[in-house]
Amino acid sequence: MDRAKKTFFLRVSFIFFPVFLSPIYAEAPQDKAASMIADEAPYDNDSSRIYEAPSLVYEVNPFTGLRSIDELFPGLSPNLKKIVMSPSGLKHSFEEDGFPIVYPAGNSGINLYNDYILKKNPSHIIEALIVIPYKTRELDMLDVYNALGRIQKIKEQSITIRNNNMNFFKDATRLESAKRRRPIPDPSPAYLLPVSETIFLRFTDMYIGDFFIQGDIKISLYGITYSMTNFRDVNFSIFRIMKAQRFSAVIYLEPVREGVLIYCMSGLYLPGFIVSRMNLTPNINVRITLLINWITEGLRIQENRKETPVIPFRD
Repeated sequence: MDRAKKTFFLRVSFIFFPVFLSPIYAEAPQDKAASMIADEAPYDNDSSRIYEAPSLVYEVNPFTGLRSIDELFPGLSPNLKKIVMSPSGLKHSFEEDGFPIVYPAGNSGINLYNDYILKKNPSHIIEALIVIPYKTRELDMLDVYNALGRIQKIKEQSITIRNNNMNFFKDATRLESAKRRRPIPDPSPAYLLPVSETIFLRFTDMYIGDFFIQGDIKISLYGITYSMTNFRDVNFSIFRIMKAQRFSAVIYLEPVREGVLIYCMSGLYLPGFIVSRMNLTPNINVRITLLINWITEGLRIQENRKETPVIPFRD
């Protein structure tokens, strides 16, 4: 099904969805787009008469289509935009008394710095912005979701440092839950987008060992937000170097006209005596680069796959 037909199908779904929804009860949606098309019908105390409406699946905004990088980041200078569109993208690190160098538009719905990062009171922050151009076809949000579903492929990413090819992540796997940390396989590619999802991951870093992450995925009208934090302390040898919940990373991905936009903010807090003994910036930058390379590889895999048919509602 080509993009024009898919967009038309979604438009029709948006128009007629309230007609079929009105006789049943649906829990209030979490975002503005879903609230436009879902209402709560009166119900009594008989729980057997309450039904949950199927979750709406977004591909692109059916009313306005893809946005552009100039709409999302209107303040980019020509030089910065050239860097953002380059294979390495833009990366900038600063400490708690510094500021980002790129700011999304106020009406973009993207505010990773204030909504996520600053709430953790980090001592060190890194921002990254890159656009991965399309090659063979445009990608949609389901492509992006599936591209980031191959967690185990993170361990295959390597980087060359001083003529040495290094794999910083010795292992990467999903876990059953925060309490039951049993490895589970990556799921098959999805045919439906969830409205939200929580996953638990374990990264085995070549220097700090196991790093346990909780990832919360939220689907919005235009893009997908992955917010991550460590749900266990991070230790080096017998020393604790970071408490639980003191690391935060947020990745926002959106298919735009120029390609797939990846906007990332990460922050962490480390005590002063640790900071004074090591230069953190190169170490964090390397890992951010590996994650972006992993995302890029996943997008290219999706780009070469046959387009996934749009199924607008979850059963």
